[in-house]
Amino acid sequence: MKVLMVLTSHSELGNTGKKTGFWLEEFAAPYYVFKDAGADVVLASPAGGQPPLDPKSDLPDFQTEMTDRFKADPAAQQALANTLKLDSVRQDDFDTVFYPGGHGPLWDLAESQTSIALIEAFTRAGKPTGFVCHAPGVLRHVKSESGEPLVRGRKVTGFTNSEEADVELTDVVPFLVEDELSALGARYEKGPNWGSFVVEDGKLITGQNPASSEAAAKALLAALG
Repeated sequence: MKVLMVLTSHSELGNTGKKTGFWLEEFAAPYYVFKDAGADVVLASPAGGQPPLDPKSDLPDFQTEMTDRFKADPAAQQALANTLKLDSVRQDDFDTVFYPGGHGPLWDLAESQTSIALIEAFTRAGKPTGFVCHAPGVLRHVKSESGEPLVRGRKVTGFTNSEEADVELTDVVPFLVEDELSALGARYEKGPNWGSFVVEDGKLITGQNPASSEAAAKALLAALG
């Protein structure tokens, strides 16, 4: 079993002068779910190399058993420091793909033609795809074979408007995940703020927020059969 994980290369939080990137828990929890299942996990990002970590996700309040495990795992740290360039990977070589969130993907992966084409290739090959927190936003330009938005008529979740308001970034992000998915005609669903909530629609797996990371990864493995 070979799993591709796609991380952001975007580090600037809009025009705030602050930094963003990927959210540590949203990488670490799925990474170990996949590794513990015996998967060969390959990491990629648009720029390759070390993806930017959202510094907030490294604060004590946001540490979990999985983030602690990552920080004690030199091999995982080495893998993260050396992500492949996204344009060098092909869906043919993988069984599934998973996108961790953090705010970074809203700027780069959501607009990346390489990422869009990759997701379309996975879905057309009938392979499961997983996205958590802000990462469902990368589906905004992804099309189904009919040319319609991939999410139209599909059950999905992702970071809620109220969660974005909680972190006071509503006016900073390029778009709101909940609004964007709804506008595309998705059947957007959500659970309580900051609780684990995962939605499955066929082989499309989405998780609402950081707390949903582990459950989303497990759902993706289950979809692989």
